[in-house]
Amino acid sequence: MEMKLALGPLLYYWPREDTFAFYEAAATWPVDIIYLGETVCSRRHLLRLSDWLALAARLAEAGKEVVLSTLPLIESESDLKLMRKLVRNGQYRVEANDYGAVRLLAEAGAPFVAGPTLNVYNSETLALLRGLGAVRWVPPLEMDRGLLAAMRVPAGMHTELFAYGRMPLAYSARCFTARHYNLQKDDCQFKCLDHPDGLGLRTREGEPFLTLNGIQTQSGRVLSLAHRLAELAGVDVLRLSPQSRHMARVVAVFRELLDGALTPADLPSRLDRLLPASPCDGYWLGQAGMAFQGTATR
Repeated sequence: MEMKLALGPLLYYWPREDTFAFYEAAATWPVDIIYLGETVCSRRHLLRLSDWLALAARLAEAGKEVVLSTLPLIESESDLKLMRKLVRNGQYRVEANDYGAVRLLAEAGAPFVAGPTLNVYNSETLALLRGLGAVRWVPPLEMDRGLLAAMRVPAGMHTELFAYGRMPLAYSARCFTARHYNLQKDDCQFKCLDHPDGLGLRTREGEPFLTLNGIQTQSGRVLSLAHRLAELAGVDVLRLSPQSRHMARVVAVFRELLDGALTPADLPSRLDRLLPASPCDGYWLGQAGMAFQGTATR
């Protein structure tokens, strides 16, 4: 199977017009799969389910495989109702990001994608998910190459690897962006709109540390495995996480790499300047996540 490119779900809160413009452009990009939906905070209401479905129809018409993603943290009855509607959409595959969604999808007999927040660390769990209907899975962000290589992926199941973007590390019932502004979560004034690529945190020494994105905590650096394509045996899909600037060019670089038109030696001049922060690849190597080894090793 030829490796595919996926555009992961939008992790940030952008104005409605910007979001629609982003996906209108994405319809023309050389990606095979596009994930849609809110996967961070249920208070982000600028796009409703009907809007996501309208975008899905547009992207499907452009030849993309569309997947609707669920929230990883269900906090209310309204969140549960939305999840049920996603599961029952009847047209598009769903990415399950919590085990409640897995149960509903299994009961519906609907094939699904097992998202990274399901935290699958062993082959037995992977086999269980395959039996429930999973046709693709996304390893946890901190899974290193050795552990991934040791996973026994069941027949009929594909592996999708988060290969580019700020890494989602944790979720909380509290909103850290609101707390930064001394606001309560229920009166956050939607401050996430002011930070289209998250709110960066630095150490006392001025080094990038983490990124606040509402209730989600992300890495301060940007994961990039572009220079490690030769190490990705068994990976069927590369997931690229959206950013507010240069995303079309990032996609183009990965496509050229997959097509053999670029080599890892070309990356410093083509990709590095497009990143919103310094790169990292430490987790992949079994090291501290923020570490970066700029050359691939076998």
